[in-house]
Amino acid sequence: MIRNISIGIDIGSTTTRVIVGEFLKGEKNPKIIGVGESETKGIRHGYVVNIPLAVISLKNAVSIAEKSSGIRIKRAFISIGGVTLRGDISSGIGIISKADGEVTTLDINKALQDCEDNLNLNNKKVIKVSPISFKLDGKEILGRPEGMRGTKLEIKALFTTCSLSHFEDLLEVVTSAEIEPIDIIASAEAGSHIALSEKQKMVGGALVNIGSETVSLSVFENGMLVSLHTFSIGGADITNDIALGMKISLENAERFKLGNVTEDFSKKKLDEIVEARLFDIFELIENYLKKIKRNELLPAGIVFIGGSANIPLLEEFSKSALKLPSRVGTTEIFGSIKTKLRDSSWFTVLGLIVSDDDNNFYSKSLFKSFFKNLKNILRSNIKQLMP
Repeated sequence: MIRNISIGIDIGSTTTRVIVGEFLKGEKNPKIIGVGESETKGIRHGYVVNIPLAVISLKNAVSIAEKSSGIRIKRAFISIGGVTLRGDISSGIGIISKADGEVTTLDINKALQDCEDNLNLNNKKVIKVSPISFKLDGKEILGRPEGMRGTKLEIKALFTTCSLSHFEDLLEVVTSAEIEPIDIIASAEAGSHIALSEKQKMVGGALVNIGSETVSLSVFENGMLVSLHTFSIGGADITNDIALGMKISLENAERFKLGNVTEDFSKKKLDEIVEARLFDIFELIENYLKKIKRNELLPAGIVFIGGSANIPLLEEFSKSALKLPSRVGTTEIFGSIKTKLRDSSWFTVLGLIVSDDDNNFYSKSLFKSFFKNLKNILRSNIKQLMP
């Protein structure tokens, strides 16, 4: 019997995680049959700085997942994050090609191409393009424009992009570990599949992933990702501040950050140190929300995920600083089962295997065409080298 297996890989700045899930007949959520994690080396701020070390980290996590699942891992969905990950908005125009003015998929693709042509994509790789809004002859369209009639189609679209060199280095790490990427998905999008409900995405909400060395902010409205930005700050900065301020080891500082304080230390002083760094993070988030005109205007509020989302002061301080409902992300995917995968640091890799492409008819990943073109280039180069 053919098994419906889905595998996700998340190579973070400090931890590489692998999930093997199996979709059983009649079940919406996958059964997790294998888990692997290892310390990440060769990654800084989410991007690759040493390919051989990153490959070893990935191979270690994959080996553990293979042993626990009994599945040979050859293909997987891969997340991509890092300081260069962001969303770029662009607008484009397409003139309707049919004589009777009927809008076709060809017209939409032409307008999307115009959107991309209007972007400055110097050294950037487009991971995904998602139309946000349509106008036909100046009037906004709710829903799909195909079949409607007009003269000029306007599209506003969000392009999820990252550094081209980072994308290629991540691809090399994965393929060097003898794994074929099925697709490469933005970590912010993957995490949203676990942490945000469709209602939250519809009315307007934000997902904040506090990783070790980066914080990503993704904003959703009308069921779609409408904004994405990554900041070069993270939970490790809080840990470092605690270590310096309280003259303790990094290991103890990490425990203190998550609320495990011994009686020998001042909780008041610890709270002051943590609040100071959280203030820096929330100031960046608030300024960005002001920039996109969404500060204090997200009914579903802020949901936190990531390795530092369990800081005791986080929710309370967020409500005060951002003036929005705030909570740490949870998941019901496991029912009442107790598992470490309930910790939101696993939400990105879990989201890879339950991805539904945002239910957006037009959203599309551009990775597959890139990978196909890359294979063709390699074949061409090999042929040129042959006698």
